[in-house]
Amino acid sequence: MKAASLNSPVGPLTIWEDAGSITRLEWGKSDETTETLLLCDTVRKLKLYFSGALENFSAPLAPGGTAFQEKFYAALCAIPYGETRTYGDIAQDLDVSAQAIGQACGANPIPILIPCHRVLAANGLGGFSGAGGVEAKVALLKLEGAASLLI
Repeated sequence: MKAASLNSPVGPLTIWEDAGSITRLEWGKSDETTETLLLCDTVRKLKLYFSGALENFSAPLAPGGTAFQEKFYAALCAIPYGETRTYGDIAQDLDVSAQAIGQACGANPIPILIPCHRVLAANGLGGFSGAGGVEAKVALLKLEGAASLLI
């Protein structure tokens, strides 16, 4: 697989491409870097997002997974920039438990681009699988202007 890294306000990130789609986003820098059109464009879009100049990502994403996971990723991508939903909201929409939604959020292979940080617990932030945990989630929500939802 091909990879590209960038520095961000939530730490160094690496995005991975395979067969013309983004397949992973991980915290940390990769020793392998490849300049493909897709990786360069995605790095550029992430930099715009972190500068506050981009609200919606458009890139071919291939997180893989089951039919449920595909529906789940689509539900996350439907949450508008600067807005949040609860695990329970999404669980009700997909007819599964809130716990299943929490587990699916934690297993999201392409965080930020598939915005699991926009999913909160009924009475709090919930968790976040990215490096920095909940602090990174708060930073992403603040960036999107959703911080008032946290009070």
